[in-house]
Amino acid sequence: MIETVKKWDEDLFLWLNSFHSEALDPIIFQMTETITWLPLFLFLIYKIYRIDPKNSWWVFGGIMLTILIADQVTSGLMKPFFERLRPCHDPRWEGIIHNYGRCGGLYGFVSSHAANTFGLAVFLNRKLKGKIKGLRWLYLYAFVVSYTRIYLGVHYPWDILLGAVMGTLAAWISWFFIVFVKRELVKKILK
Repeated sequence: MIETVKKWDEDLFLWLNSFHSEALDPIIFQMTETITWLPLFLFLIYKIYRIDPKNSWWVFGGIMLTILIADQVTSGLMKPFFERLRPCHDPRWEGIIHNYGRCGGLYGFVSSHAANTFGLAVFLNRKLKGKIKGLRWLYLYAFVVSYTRIYLGVHYPWDILLGAVMGTLAAWISWFFIVFVKRELVKKILK
């Protein structure tokens, strides 16, 4: 069963990775870089602070906790445990796949980019539901950044899907922790 899923994953990767263009390569590569999204992050910081300056640090703390959990679980635990080579490091795909730019670490299961971006999207949509318009667009941001990883030849689709799941779990854990601490422990301290 696992071998069948792995084969489907590799076939889907090869098919998706085959759609590339030399003109798009530097653009897609730049879209995977964190610095590219700095204006979005600054805008989010501004909006979060603006809606509730006094309590915004709870949101910022939740974002940091989400990314910490997502990144450490994917990079610190899963990649070294599963030791699944990135497609660009796998000798079977040499000369077959499209890889633009750098390849990254040796192992790629699961995608930290997917975990971090989906974690951010899920946490903010959960924590700030109805307070900031347009937060659902963060899911598009997460999808675009995640897709770039397949386009660039550094992750399989399964890496992306499970990265998104890990990010979602990290966001829910962080949301629960922030809500629990804020609602329960702070109330007890103030009494």
